[in-house]
Amino acid sequence: MTSRKDSATDRARILALAAARVAEETRGTDVRILDLREITPVFDYFVIATGASRRQLHAMADEIEAVLKKEHHDRKRGAEGYEEGRWIVLDYGDVMVHLFDAEARDYWDIEHLWSDATPVSVPSAGAGSR
Repeated sequence: MTSRKDSATDRARILALAAARVAEETRGTDVRILDLREITPVFDYFVIATGASRRQLHAMADEIEAVLKKEHHDRKRGAEGYEEGRWIVLDYGDVMVHLFDAEARDYWDIEHLWSDATPVSVPSAGAGSR
């Protein structure tokens, strides 16, 4: 029998994979998923991606929000950084989506900060991807 916690974790993984897929489909680069379940009780997953411009970061954020709402019936609980467009954070409870421009991503270096997290394989959105 699956517990509520297991069910919530499975759902969080599905949302993280969906957000990563959309980030890749909207030309995000260096898309990563970090599994934080063994490190903190606050979040299950981080999705991290880099965009080339403020416009692209907005497009990624908007499309992630639309897909998670339409296909997964989930709404973001909050967002930060949208107006500035250098680091946009979308809060989906157990999943946090971090969209950076290249400079901000290098500066904040979340992968290093959360280096104890387990990387999750991100299926490529297209055949020509990594």
